[in-house]
Amino acid sequence: MSADLTDRRALAGLDNLELQEALAAGPGRKGRMAAKTWAATWPKLLAIAIVLILWQLVYLYDWHGSSSNGIFKGPVQTLPVLWEELHHVTLWDAIGTTLSRAVVGYTAALVVGSLVGALVSRVKPLRAAVGSIITGLQTMPSIAWFPFAIIFFGLTPATILFVIILGAAPSIANGLIAGVDYTPPLLLRAGKVLGLKRVALYRHVILPASLPSFIAGMKQGWAFAWRSLMAGELLVTIPGHFSLGRLLSTSQDQLDMAMTISVMIVILIIGILVDMGFNQANGLIRRRWGMVDTGNGT
Repeated sequence: MSADLTDRRALAGLDNLELQEALAAGPGRKGRMAAKTWAATWPKLLAIAIVLILWQLVYLYDWHGSSSNGIFKGPVQTLPVLWEELHHVTLWDAIGTTLSRAVVGYTAALVVGSLVGALVSRVKPLRAAVGSIITGLQTMPSIAWFPFAIIFFGLTPATILFVIILGAAPSIANGLIAGVDYTPPLLLRAGKVLGLKRVALYRHVILPASLPSFIAGMKQGWAFAWRSLMAGELLVTIPGHFSLGRLLSTSQDQLDMAMTISVMIVILIIGILVDMGFNQANGLIRRRWGMVDTGNGT
């Protein structure tokens, strides 16, 4: 009986010790999370502050007299306009139209680029035939496609989607091709020893190995798609479709500099948010591959 009572007390003591350690670690864990969040936030806040200060200095400098004659607006004049527009349906309708085009166009470009990249990376005759053409399409300015697209499709959303696909798909394809090229031969041999062939080898070995380069190509493809979309909405006016590009063009026609800068800020913020999403995906891949030093958080 005495030994049993001693064991129970020992277990109770251990449970109490674990509880105290958990309670002590709780605030520390929260503190580390807060510190990590602040470490990721303060550089962005500092960058925003620097931009606002430089913007105000340019306004006060009155470059070419644009401030004195009322053309150029500083942050004090522009930010209230942006805040007011954020409370109107018009801006949100324009954002919705632009984002829907971006999602549809980029998704189509992702499908096309992935299929082309997969085929070209594995079929040598096809690579010899069209490999350099893909790179040529990637370097070709997207805006050069609009005259052809307008003649072919007319003033329709298909014109913009066509140019988005041509702008983004080559970068996505080249990202996948580069990833496949740098797949370690040792992994390929190991996969073949395990009995993997063709599609199974590509799915379980080559595609995971090429994922970092593929994500980089997707990120670059998004940048091309977003720029192509903005150029398309400025050039192609579609009746009944109010977008960020059209809003930007309208404010330009009315010489409304505050509204013009406000729309540009919205476009920039959307681009930054999407880039942050790609960075998160890249961070997850790095942690999955064991390329992040958890000791110092890098």
